[in-house]
Amino acid sequence: MKPSKSIESIILTIRGQRVILDTDLAELYGVTTKRLNEQVKRNVDRFPEDFAFRLSGEEKLEVVTNCDHLAKLKFSPQNPTAFTEHGAIMAATILNSAEAVAMSVFVVRAFVKMREQLAASAEIMKRLARIDHSLLKHDQALSVIWQQIQPLLAPPPASPKRRIGFHP
Repeated sequence: MKPSKSIESIILTIRGQRVILDTDLAELYGVTTKRLNEQVKRNVDRFPEDFAFRLSGEEKLEVVTNCDHLAKLKFSPQNPTAFTEHGAIMAATILNSAEAVAMSVFVVRAFVKMREQLAASAEIMKRLARIDHSLLKHDQALSVIWQQIQPLLAPPPASPKRRIGFHP
């Protein structure tokens, strides 16, 4: 793993789930993508659909388009496999290397950190919604007050002037 690339930057959201693609996970665990995928095929019963899934052609194209570090996938004939948090841990157990086990701890922590950030963002959005709601109430109240004050601010109607002099 390059030091300039953080684990959080390789976690993507696909199909509503946060995942790491097989190329990034293999790099994290210090193995080739081919070796990782071989082990997953040998242990397919350990990777149900909620642990790992193969991307569709459209999803692969979208990922390649949006993620610069995955440009090498553009010419790959295989669609990449996406591993959820549980799938990434399971991959570490089937690879059985010390580096994979050590890195799995960092991967889990990255997923947990992202979950906490999303929860914090959701709480902030709730607070903003409450503030917005109260501002709308105040806005409506101020509008009513403005409508009631408006007639009071208008100048009084001009009274007819009395004409000076004799009026027959």
